[in-house]
Amino acid sequence: MKFDTPATTNPIDQLKVIGQPVDRIDGPMKTTGTAPYAYDRYDVVPNQAYGYVVGAAIAKGRIASIDLTTAKAAPGVLAIVTADNAGKLGKGSFNTARLLGGPEIEHYHQAIALVVAETFEQARAAAQLVRVDYVRGPGAYDLAVAKDSANPAPGTNSPAETSVGNFAEAFAAAPVQLDATYTTPDHGHAMMEPHASIAAWNGDRVTLWTSNQMIDWSTGDFAKTLGIAKDKVRLISPFIGGGFGGKLWIRADALLAALGARAARRPVKVALTRPLMFNNTVHRPATIQRIRIGATPDGRITAIGHESWSGNLPGGKPETAVAQTRVLYAGANRLTTTRLAVLDLPEGNAMRAPGEAPGMMALEIAMDEMADKLGLDPIEFRVRNDTQVDPEKPERKFSQRQLTECLRIGAERFGWSKRQPQPGKARDGRWLVGIGMAAAYRGAPVMKSAARVRLDGKGIVTVETDMTDIGTGSYTIIAQTAAAMMGLPLHKVVVRLGDSTYPVSCGSGGQWGANSATAGVYAACVKLREAVAQKLGFKAADTVFADGEVRSGTRRVPIAQAAGEAGLTAEDAIEFGDLAKKYLQSTFGAHFVEVGVDAATAEVRVRRMLAVCAAGRILNPKSARSQVIGSMTMGVGAALMEELAIDKRHGFFVNHDFASYEVPVHADIPHQEVVFLDETDRMASPMKAKGVGELGICGVTAAVANAIHNATGVRVRDYPITLDKLLERMPSIG
Repeated sequence: MKFDTPATTNPIDQLKVIGQPVDRIDGPMKTTGTAPYAYDRYDVVPNQAYGYVVGAAIAKGRIASIDLTTAKAAPGVLAIVTADNAGKLGKGSFNTARLLGGPEIEHYHQAIALVVAETFEQARAAAQLVRVDYVRGPGAYDLAVAKDSANPAPGTNSPAETSVGNFAEAFAAAPVQLDATYTTPDHGHAMMEPHASIAAWNGDRVTLWTSNQMIDWSTGDFAKTLGIAKDKVRLISPFIGGGFGGKLWIRADALLAALGARAARRPVKVALTRPLMFNNTVHRPATIQRIRIGATPDGRITAIGHESWSGNLPGGKPETAVAQTRVLYAGANRLTTTRLAVLDLPEGNAMRAPGEAPGMMALEIAMDEMADKLGLDPIEFRVRNDTQVDPEKPERKFSQRQLTECLRIGAERFGWSKRQPQPGKARDGRWLVGIGMAAAYRGAPVMKSAARVRLDGKGIVTVETDMTDIGTGSYTIIAQTAAAMMGLPLHKVVVRLGDSTYPVSCGSGGQWGANSATAGVYAACVKLREAVAQKLGFKAADTVFADGEVRSGTRRVPIAQAAGEAGLTAEDAIEFGDLAKKYLQSTFGAHFVEVGVDAATAEVRVRRMLAVCAAGRILNPKSARSQVIGSMTMGVGAALMEELAIDKRHGFFVNHDFASYEVPVHADIPHQEVVFLDETDRMASPMKAKGVGELGICGVTAAVANAIHNATGVRVRDYPITLDKLLERMPSIG
């Protein structure tokens, strides 16, 4: 199905199933411990051995020698894989560094060996006996130091530089100016489930039970790395315990499980230990961001410039932190630049809302600072600079843009009018109380997505697609889509996901999953409806599917009867045309946060939070709310605690475990409220939906920062906002 004209009325619009806050259909499996996660697949293949990964102890250099003698003689050891005996390996298109290092080492904890043994404990013990001598080489580990050597670099679908009008002249002439620099640190994905895989060979074919967000991408890269045909690889990933972008590609666990299984001649399972994950896999890169805004005295932006610096391994891509600044606010004269420095830290790559998440951390503080300079309310300043067209391409309108509505509704619900505009004036006992806000923005991309649907003689529809569920609710919204299209109750729909033998979907990432995957199921169901109507002799255009029946005029036939004993199967994909080029498709929102800051210790406590979101049709308000509050929670972590601390002498993330990489816990998160505006976007897909899973993190971190400023008068431009950055500038306790 080609989607190249705006969506018209269709069965989804009835909102009998779609749009309802139904419970997760996979919920019972997860709450009873029966959902099959990768490392726990004891049932899929017998005689599984255990692999333990050895990571490089240097960040840059080479292996001078590696002694496996003692390790091979350890109890239970079946095989040891290194670059010396692994055979010729390629590098996946989505990997920056090689997944198995040696003799050259590209980053700290790059995998250099896998010890395979009968038990996990035996593999771990033997891994400690591997003796490696290194020749350490010089490396670059400090973005601030490497910043001046950075060069303009394009990101994925993002140019290195953009320019509209004459930014330099307009900024210099602006009566009111802001020129400020902000920094965001490296962040870890810190998902609950580690990277884990089980590999089994059958002749020259390999099956991998793994934890992966993008099945087709990874099947191709896995085959490319092993040097075998793609059709010799099967990836299975029905349940994923969180990914946040860190599982978009194959990682060392997958490759080494396959190499270990080949060497040991039996199935092998591998999980990356938590201390290994932070340096072995990928992370959100740190940024340095310079933002300049020029405005007239009445608050109209005349010039806006955003420059960003980040670092990565050679061949890597930058963090596109300027993405939202290109389109969020009006202004005739504009400039964005993305620069990339070479760093020898572990690979930087996508983490929930790459680009916009760190970019909004800076931009939305800058907007508040500019509002202060102008003497304007922060919401009013944003509203005055709202736009209904792409500021870089004024001929292109937004398909939907309810930013002002989000700001106004949020202000009313949160009690913004009661906010004390002068910082440091509102108190509650020992607590200085502040309220802050920020706009939210995230693009709404779409991707081709396919599905297969089968109707059997019992009236059950089975959906198969290689789409994944990373905790987002894919199973449920796909079931809702099929139920709505075929006129069935949810319990008559079976959903099967995460298998490379199924039709290729969009996968989970980039906030494209929900809209694209359900649109693919919609397309397949349209074909199935046509097949049912044809078999019954009905005109497809006049046929109604409802309450388990197929109806046309005065005729009514149970849908099970229509399927017959053989059943009916249909397969199709949604392919998107040029609507995204004609209309800028984005999601918008507003975040509001109230904090208390201890007047004596500068301890920050988030008291309440509100997100107002405009993100197309909400397919399932219950699971969508869950996505947004999860994003808000991650935003609190980015604001107050999360930072991968770098040993700049030796080039690794020091706090590479859950004991020292701090993330929010229940006690850190107060009441959270989420409001979805009533919106349908006919330009987005037949579902008239968009994504929402990443919108919730975009801007919330700056809202926390702005609330802290409102409470204390202290403006912090370097995240995270820890006590040491507040204490010396706190108001006196008087």
